[in-house]
Amino acid sequence: MKARGWIAVFGAAIFVLTSCAAFGQGKGRGKGNGKDKDDDSFSERVEFRKHDRDSMNDWYREHEHGLPPGLAKRDQLPPGLEKQLQERGTLPPGLQKRIQPVPEDLEARLAPAPEGCRHVIIGGHVVLLNAQTNYVYSVVHFEIQ
Repeated sequence: MKARGWIAVFGAAIFVLTSCAAFGQGKGRGKGNGKDKDDDSFSERVEFRKHDRDSMNDWYREHEHGLPPGLAKRDQLPPGLEKQLQERGTLPPGLQKRIQPVPEDLEARLAPAPEGCRHVIIGGHVVLLNAQTNYVYSVVHFEIQ
């Protein structure tokens, strides 16, 4: 009978110790537990650098009176489509139809687009776009007069 008592006590002790360890697991911030949900992954940090933005603005000022199609005032987006052109989002079908290539002299001033991406013009904005998924990494808005 004493042996059964000790086995029951020993079993209860193991149960208590393992249940404490299970409660200690919690919802920590360790690897794989949603730690990086708000952080952008490396692929999502692709964006125009300050040097690229400055180069685009300089180019825009130099060509302000003879802008190519896509950057002229008549090519501005309607307000509804303008709101849909957002960084870190997918390009909706209505804007996919308005994609135009960036002029060669502007493309030459920019750093090369990352693999799988390209620089495009959409309604007066230069956009860094994933060519396969139409994911918008970065947008430069010009003040078209």
